[in-house]
Amino acid sequence: MFGRKKKSTPQEVLVAAPLIGKVVSIEQVEDEAFSSKAMGEGIAINPYEGKVVAPFDGTVAHIMEKSKHALVLEHESGIQILIHVGMNTVSLKGEGFTAHAGTGEKMKKGQLLLEFDIEHIQQAGYPVVTPVIVPVGQELIKRVDILQSSNDDTRADMDMLRIVL
Repeated sequence: MFGRKKKSTPQEVLVAAPLIGKVVSIEQVEDEAFSSKAMGEGIAINPYEGKVVAPFDGTVAHIMEKSKHALVLEHESGIQILIHVGMNTVSLKGEGFTAHAGTGEKMKKGQLLLEFDIEHIQQAGYPVVTPVIVPVGQELIKRVDILQSSNDDTRADMDMLRIVL
């Protein structure tokens, strides 16, 4: 009561682009789990380079340890996002992926989290389009606003999503 401030929850969380590339509408992703928004609302990026950086300060809530193809990141507010590199890339069993952070590690916006070999993934027959979604079932979330349009180019300092709490 005395001297302790209650931790305030932000009204919104801005999610910066975790990859440099071209924006793709989530509805255009060639995987129904993403395109139907069954997994959540979001956007996708067709990457120009094989690097995933932290889109905000927070924690790596989970990285798929064996395949390294997907990360769940948690903002300081408790909101989580999923970054899923490519389609069906779990089949590569980690080939072409290098993790630079592990489950439970703190991260700072812009920090390199994951590298992937675009050419290797494509030669194996998989698309590299990368959904960035806000998974369903997070009670704090009132809505998710998409801040970028299809065919926009992303930059690391560009906000892509606004999550309203």
